[in-house]
Amino acid sequence: MSDEAPKTRILIVDDNPTLLDMYKERLEAGGYEVKTGLNGQQGLALAVEYLPQCILLDIMMPNVNGFDVLENIRNTTETKDIPVIMLTALVQESNKEKGLAEGADDYIIKSETMPGEVITKIENVIRKRKEKMEKSAK
Repeated sequence: MSDEAPKTRILIVDDNPTLLDMYKERLEAGGYEVKTGLNGQQGLALAVEYLPQCILLDIMMPNVNGFDVLENIRNTTETKDIPVIMLTALVQESNKEKGLAEGADDYIIKSETMPGEVITKIENVIRKRKEKMEKSAK
């Protein structure tokens, strides 16, 4: 029987397998438990089944895009409070504004962010969400 605290669960949804593997490796090396989805449908199913503490979500994916996934996550009882970070190649400010307005906790542009910074942002949104939940419980 191990005394280890349960690992923080992260879900990454992106249609780029290379990027998924790279982030999964980095996060697992950092002590996280990671599940990945290659499209919006997989991402939604995994979000409900896995109930991660944070979701990294790409926007441009086939069939169901990241904005639609985010809307579904926010409108589903089991997942509505899970922090979501949009992780995307879309650099337009309008996309960032839309993501944040629709309930994303952060917005990261892939080309401008190193994996180490992404891990810091994950830790920040998880901490903020935890503090918010503790305040609302009082």
